[in-house]
Order: sequence, then structure tokens, then C-alpha cells
Amino acid sequence: MAELHVELVAADRKVWSGKASLVVARTSSGDIGVMPGHQPLLGVLESGPVTIRTTGESGDGTVVAAVHGGFISFAENQLSLLAEIAELTDEIDVERAERALEQAKSQADADAELRADVRLRAVTAVR
Repeated sequence: MAELHVELVAADRKVWSGKASLVVARTSSGDIGVMPGHQPLLGVLESGPVTIRTTGESGDGTVVAAVHGGFISFAENQLSLLAEIAELTDEIDVERAERALEQAKSQADADAELRADVRLRAVTAVR
């Protein structure tokens, strides 16, 4: 099976690294799916869940992360997701995200509302 190497990096840490058969992310041009052999690309990441279909040593499975801004780059079967903020779903406190969403709505804070909404969508994508 063909694989691509994926690096998901936030401004403050490496979030996830490994082999995958497919990565789906939201860009400024819309949602994009990247598979081995994809044409080279460079794009702007929008806030949204990133889904990684894992292969190799980590086994076949799915990794989902809430990503908030950044860049996506692909060349020679190497995919880099360079995010301003990225959280794996198992790092997200659902109750805290729900409270943050309600607070953001009550304060009409669109940016905070988007961040909380993306966290909750990432968690529900795994279930």
C-alpha cells in the first residue's frame, strides 16, 4: 500500500507524526484530500478538523485533530501541516469546550466561538 509521511506541527510542539494513506484538511480553497502521489501543493489552513487515516507501525486507524490556522505543504510524499494551534481529540476536554462555546456565544465573540466549535466537531468526528 502506498503511504505518505505526515507531520502535524503546532507553533509550540510536534502534535503527530507518522505514515498515512489519506489526510483531509480544510484550506482557504475548500476541503482537500491528500493521498500518496498527490500533486505538490502549498495552501493556507482554515480552522477545522484534520483527519489522518494512519498506516504502518501505528496500525490502520484514524487520528483527528482540531486545527486553527496555518499552512499545508505536500511534495515527494511528505505532507506538512504547520498549524497555529492543533489539538488531538484525546487532548480536548469536551465539557470545557462546551462551556467555552456557550460563553463565546453570550459574549458575541466569533473567534472564540469558532475555536470551541472546531474542537467539538473534531471530537464528534471520531465517535
